[in-house]
Amino acid sequence: MQIQQKLAILADAAKYDASCASSGTSKRNSVGGRGIGSTEGSGICHSYAPDGRCISLLKILLTNFCQYDCLYCVNRVTSNVPRARFSVDEVVALTLDFYRRNCIEGLFLSSGIIRNPDYTMEQVVEVARVLREEHDFRGYIHLKTIPDASPELLEKAGRYADRLSINVELPTQEGLEALAPEKDAAAIRRSMARLTIHIADAKGAASEAAAGPVVSLPRATPRRAAAPKFAPAGQSTQMIVGADATDDAAILAASANLYGAYKLRRVYYSAFSPIPDASSSLPLVAPPMVREHRLYQADWLMRFYGFAHDEIVPSAAPDATGVTGSSMLSLDVDPKLAWALAHRDRFPVDLNRAPREMLLRVPGLGVKAVDRLLAARRVRRVRSDDLGRLHVPLRKVLPFVLTADHQPGRALDAESLAALVRPAPVQASLF
Repeated sequence: MQIQQKLAILADAAKYDASCASSGTSKRNSVGGRGIGSTEGSGICHSYAPDGRCISLLKILLTNFCQYDCLYCVNRVTSNVPRARFSVDEVVALTLDFYRRNCIEGLFLSSGIIRNPDYTMEQVVEVARVLREEHDFRGYIHLKTIPDASPELLEKAGRYADRLSINVELPTQEGLEALAPEKDAAAIRRSMARLTIHIADAKGAASEAAAGPVVSLPRATPRRAAAPKFAPAGQSTQMIVGADATDDAAILAASANLYGAYKLRRVYYSAFSPIPDASSSLPLVAPPMVREHRLYQADWLMRFYGFAHDEIVPSAAPDATGVTGSSMLSLDVDPKLAWALAHRDRFPVDLNRAPREMLLRVPGLGVKAVDRLLAARRVRRVRSDDLGRLHVPLRKVLPFVLTADHQPGRALDAESLAALVRPAPVQASLF
């Protein structure tokens, strides 16, 4: 098979993996003629997937052969799809070629499981080793690790990769047992814990090295001893949304647990896409893409706005028969606005007096806008004109705030207020 055919198959097979960011690592570049590549992204050409995602990494699988039979995966062993496999040298050559042509800023490499987890992980790690050691590649590398691989291989992967990720696949143990019985949830958590320890140890060593004595080298400028690095951009994971009946409250609870227990940089949410020859256990239609979008918005509230997961989507109360209903995010309004509408007693918020924690809960105010308001009110009283200068959505913000010259009152009920602040529908252009 020609390498172009392999690339078409294995790039398409990788499109279902959403955890493909390229941020958080230390800056490296090839200034001075040393090595090749950069993690800073200057001059990078970006391409866009059909669903709007921006892609600037070469995102491929080493192979789409897989010995597992996860029902939601298009690459499962019983799937009737064309198969292909790259060699280590082919992946290295493609990465360097695309980088030299200014098409990518790095590599995202995953793989189906072939032979056994250790053999597959060895191949994945070897790609990163060759790029780093033999070609002095300084671009971004994200490796998808295999939970059942040996701890030694996971440790080796962290030496070469900027970010490592292990997919938890589904939010609940019950969902994993039903749709991917060969996957071991305990093994996934053990591997994530090992990576967490290695990342923390590397950060601790870096701090000690920064505070340690200066090392004098012959005929060189004195410098501090460099600490070994381990996945400086941290680790991430991915959940599939809509492949089972798990509601949004359970998904966010699982994410909160992962953030707290393993210090993850990101949890990615991937809306289930129907696949060829799908199992009867899977839904026939994909969940609405806006559900994935709402989960990302809710995730952002947990990470940067001080919301607890059970505030964003309260668990549904049991009905008369004792059965608890599902708790889902609203598809009509964003989670922050939905929370504000449900807690009208907390508003309006006085922009000149309220603490930062409450300002962050005002619909339409982001973290940067809040910090600028806090800086401004140290020297003068905030007025409604100041909000316009911050380019915040006034239609959404003003019903929830008090300023020196604006008082919205409490006359509007939640339903009328929702109609007022909800964005007006826009007819999409045919072209």
